Amino acid sequence: MTNTTMTYLKAYQAPTFQIEQCELEFYIDDDKTVVTSQLYVKALASPDSPLVLHGERLQLDSVLYNGTTLRADAVKRDEKTLTLLHLTFPCRLTIVTTLYPHDNTELEGLYCSGGIFCTQNEPEGFRRITYFLDRPDNMTRFTTTIIADKKTYPVLLSNGNRDRYGDWDEERHYAVWNDPFPKPSYLFALVAGDLGVVSDNFTTCSGRCIELNIYCDKGNESKCTYAMQALKDAMKWDEVHYGREYDLDIYNIVAVDSFNMGAMENKGLNIFNAAYVLADTQTATDQNFLGIQSVIAHEYFHNWTGNRITCRDWFQLTLKEGLTVFRDQCFSADMNSTALQRLRDVKALRERQFVEDSGPTAHAIKPDSYMEINNFYTATVYEKGAEVIRMFHTLLGEQAYRHAMDRYFDTFDGKAVRTEDFFWAMQQHTSLDLTLFERWYTQMRTPQLHVRTDYNARTAELKITCKQVIPDDVNGKKQLPYMYPLRLALLNERGETIPMRIAKQPLIDRGIIIISQEEETFVFQDAVAFSQLSLNREFSAPIKLHVKGVDNIFLMQHDTDGFVRYEAAQEEAVAVMMGSCQHTDFIEAFGAILIDERIDLLFKAELLELPSLALLMQEQHSNIDVAALYQARETLMLAVAQTHEEVMMRLYRKLHEPHNTCLDAASQGKRALKNRILSYLARLENASVVDIIQKQYEQSATMTDRIAALALLEKVAPHKAIEALEQFYDTYAHDALTMNKYFALQAASERLGTLERVKALEKDRCFDMKVPNFVRALLGTFTRNFLHFHAVDGSGYGYIAEKIIELDAINPSIASGLAGAFKTYRQMQLSNQHEMQRALETIMGVETLSKNVYEIVEKILKQQ
Repeated sequence: MTNTTMTYLKAYQAPTFQIEQCELEFYIDDDKTVVTSQLYVKALASPDSPLVLHGERLQLDSVLYNGTTLRADAVKRDEKTLTLLHLTFPCRLTIVTTLYPHDNTELEGLYCSGGIFCTQNEPEGFRRITYFLDRPDNMTRFTTTIIADKKTYPVLLSNGNRDRYGDWDEERHYAVWNDPFPKPSYLFALVAGDLGVVSDNFTTCSGRCIELNIYCDKGNESKCTYAMQALKDAMKWDEVHYGREYDLDIYNIVAVDSFNMGAMENKGLNIFNAAYVLADTQTATDQNFLGIQSVIAHEYFHNWTGNRITCRDWFQLTLKEGLTVFRDQCFSADMNSTALQRLRDVKALRERQFVEDSGPTAHAIKPDSYMEINNFYTATVYEKGAEVIRMFHTLLGEQAYRHAMDRYFDTFDGKAVRTEDFFWAMQQHTSLDLTLFERWYTQMRTPQLHVRTDYNARTAELKITCKQVIPDDVNGKKQLPYMYPLRLALLNERGETIPMRIAKQPLIDRGIIIISQEEETFVFQDAVAFSQLSLNREFSAPIKLHVKGVDNIFLMQHDTDGFVRYEAAQEEAVAVMMGSCQHTDFIEAFGAILIDERIDLLFKAELLELPSLALLMQEQHSNIDVAALYQARETLMLAVAQTHEEVMMRLYRKLHEPHNTCLDAASQGKRALKNRILSYLARLENASVVDIIQKQYEQSATMTDRIAALALLEKVAPHKAIEALEQFYDTYAHDALTMNKYFALQAASERLGTLERVKALEKDRCFDMKVPNFVRALLGTFTRNFLHFHAVDGSGYGYIAEKIIELDAINPSIASGLAGAFKTYRQMQLSNQHEMQRALETIMGVETLSKNVYEIVEKILKQQ
C-alpha cells in the first residue's frame, strides 16, 4: 500500500545532533560496494535523547561506538531509520553498509550505469549510501577514500581537493578527497569509471590558478570544448557581477548518460546529464548550445547560492534554485542577447509554470507541505522563483540589489537558512516596505491584472485604473493582492516614449509603478503626446495582463520594448485564431516585420512565431478542443504563407548558408529566421518547397538545419521522411544524445499513426527504458504532442498510463514527471475528461504505486 504520509513546514524541528566530521571509505567491487563511515557526532540539545539516523534500502553490516560494538538493545532499525540508544556525546560511530549499485534503477544514492559509478543525493539520496542525518541543516566536513580496480576504474573523484592517491595493492588503487567546507549530505558526490578528460585552468581575481576538468565517455572529449568555455565565462561573470570567487583548487564536471536531472551542483564535483555538456555542430543544435551554456553556469553559480549558503529544510528549495535560475538567466542574457533571453525565459515560464499554476498541483514557491519532495522540483520553485528574485532586483535597482546580495553572503556564509533570511537582506537595502511582497512566497496561482485607461486630451491627464484578480488556491481559499513592480511607458504615435509625471511613485524615474492594492488608480500629468500605453515592459511581473482598448498592431510594429512587441504579436495572433478579429491586419503587420531590416534576425525569428498549441490551450481555459485549436493555427500559418510566399522565398534564399557552422549571433540568427520562414512555406505543400526542405536536410552542415528540415519532411512529405530517417538512424545510432532527437522528432509527429510508431520505437535496439533521457525524448515528447496525446478515443492517455505504471517500478521520479501530463484533466472537453479519468484511475489502482506518482495523480483526480 502506498505511504501517503505528509511532511509539513510547520512541523520543522531544529536538529538535536550534528555530525561535524564524516570520513567515508568506498571499497568498490564489480557486483557490490562496501561503505565504511566514521561519524563524529555532537549533541546540540537533549544529549540523553536517542540518535536517529536516516537510512533506506541498506544492508547494515556493523555499528561501532567509540571503537566497540554496541549492545543489541542499543540498536533499533526499521525501513527508514537506525536508532542508537545509550550514547554519550561527543562520540565516534563506525557504520559499515553494503550497497548493490548495479541494481539501483532509481538512480538515487550510489548507482552504476554504463560501467560508471556515480551518485545523485539531492534531495534524500545519501540515506541510500549510509546511515546519516540526511537533512540539509546538518552541515558536515567530508573526507572520502575511494578504492577500486586500477584498470576498470582509473578515475576516482569526490568533493573538494584531492589530498593523495596511489596503489592500494597490485590490482587496486585509491584516492583521498578532502572538502574543507562544511556541507549537507545532499551535496556529497562520488564518481568512479574509465573516462576521458579535457583539462584547462582559470585564474581568479585574486590570482589563484584553478584546475578545471570535464570528464566524459572516451571519444567524446572533442565535444567538451564549448562547455569548458562556458564554465570559464561563468567563473569570470560571477566575480564581476556578484564578487564571488571560486574557493577550491580544482573544479570537476562529469558527464553521464543516465541521470534523473539536468545536472547537480555537488561541491567541486558537478555531475551532469551528458545532454548539457557534450556538443558539436554535427550533433547539437543552436538551442542545445544555449542550454549547455545556461546549465553549466547554473551549477557553477550554486557554489555560492546553494552550497556555501544552503537551505535549512526542503521547503526552502526556491532559496537556492529560484535565485540561481535568475543568476543563470542574467548570465545568458549578458553572453547573448538581453531582449531575446527575456523572451525565452517568459515563454518557458508560460508553457510550463503557468500551466502548473492553473492546475491541481499548483503550489507556492515555498510550499507548506509535501508527500514526496522529489515532486517539488518544479517550474514554480525554479522559474517562478526566479521571477520573484527578478522583482527584488527591479524594486531595489542594480546597485542596491548588489549591496543586498553582499549582505546576504557576508551574513549567512556557511549556514543553512530560510527564504525569510534572504528577504531580510533585501529589505535592509531599500526604503520601500516589502511586507506585502512576501505573499509571493506563500500564495499560489498566477495573478491577473485588469487595466483600463481614461485620457483627457483637454487636461493632458491620463488615468490608469488597475484591478488585481487573484484566483483562489487549490483548496478554494481566498488569496490576497500581491505587491509587484509594473514597468510601463507612454508612447506617442511614432512609438517613442514620452516623459511620465506622477506623484507618490518612488520608482517612476525608472519607468516603474508599484502595484499593491486590489484596485488603484494612477494619474499621469502632462501626457500631451499620449497615443498608446506599453505595459509590463521586460515582463517586470509574472502576471496575466488584460488591457482594454490596446492596439496590438501598433505595438507589434512600433514598441521599443522587445517583450511588449512580442506580446502584442502573440495576443493579436491568438485573437485571430480564436475568431475574435480578422486576420487581414495581422497578416499585413506580419509582412511589415518580415521585410524590416532593422530588426535583429534572432529577435525577428521569435517575433514571427505563432503562439504554441500549449499557449492556445491556456487561452481557451475550459472545454478545450485540441483538434480545433490545432486546425486554427494551421489555417493561419497557411494564410500567412500564401500572402507572403514570394518575400519568404526570397528571404530564405538570402539567409540559407548550408555550410556555415559558426555559433555567433549573426549565424544563429540566419538559421533561426530561415527555419521559421521554412516552417510557414511548408504549409503550402507544393513540390518546390518540399524540394527545398529535402536539399536543406541533405546539404546542411549543422544539426540545427538538418533536424529542422527533417521535422518538416516528417510533416509534409512523409514518403521522403522515411528514407531520411533511415539515413539519420544509420549515421547516429552510436550517439545516444543524437538518438534522443531521432526519438523526439517521431514522437512529436502530427501525422496519423504516431502512437503506433512510438510503441514500435520502444522496442528499438537503441532505446532503453532505464535511461531517463530516452524516456523524456520518446514518452515525454509524446505527452507534449497534444494532437495525439489528447486523441478523443483515449488511446494516448491509456498508453501513457501504462508506461507510468511500468516506469514507476523502475524509476518513480521519472514516472511522476510523466504523470504531470494529465494536469489539464478538468480543462479538457468532456469526452477527453472521461478518457483521462479512466487512465488515471488505472494508475491509482496499482497497490504498489510510489509516493511520487500517487501524490501527482491523487491531486489531479480530486480537483474540482
